[in-house]
Amino acid sequence: MAGVLVAMLSCGPVSAQEILPETGKPPEKPESSESREERLAKYLSGTQFVGRFTIDGQEAPPKEEAYTISKCEKLPAKDMYRMTARIKYGDVDAEVPLDLKILWAGNAPVITLDSLWIPGMGTFDSRVMLHVSKAGARYAGTWQHGKVGGHLYGKIVPLP
Repeated sequence: MAGVLVAMLSCGPVSAQEILPETGKPPEKPESSESREERLAKYLSGTQFVGRFTIDGQEAPPKEEAYTISKCEKLPAKDMYRMTARIKYGDVDAEVPLDLKILWAGNAPVITLDSLWIPGMGTFDSRVMLHVSKAGARYAGTWQHGKVGGHLYGKIVPLP
């Protein structure tokens, strides 16, 4: 579901260890939420979310989705980020800047959309958890667009 993860000038590749501490091990020194937030924005810049989405109540196999994030930056407001994403959804193929809330569940970022209006696409609600590890990065979550909703999941890969 293209408008869901609308999650965007690349700062170069960043390893999983640079964004989040290894699962199960506390960081060697306490880290500020600001440094964690800046590392997340750097990590997401120049990536693509490639995966699938489902539609509740349909027996069809999951459909392919891809979101290209050219830039992500931390905004001054608490938990707010601006992501510039290329979204393909129906007849729409546009790059749009989106101000999104990203909350934290432990060391996992959760992209949080609450009645977010996306130009040309409509209003969406979503929760998308990101998991970054040495084995790679993945996303999974739920989405809602009016009365239609479902699940989404896939990999987060660096742009070539």
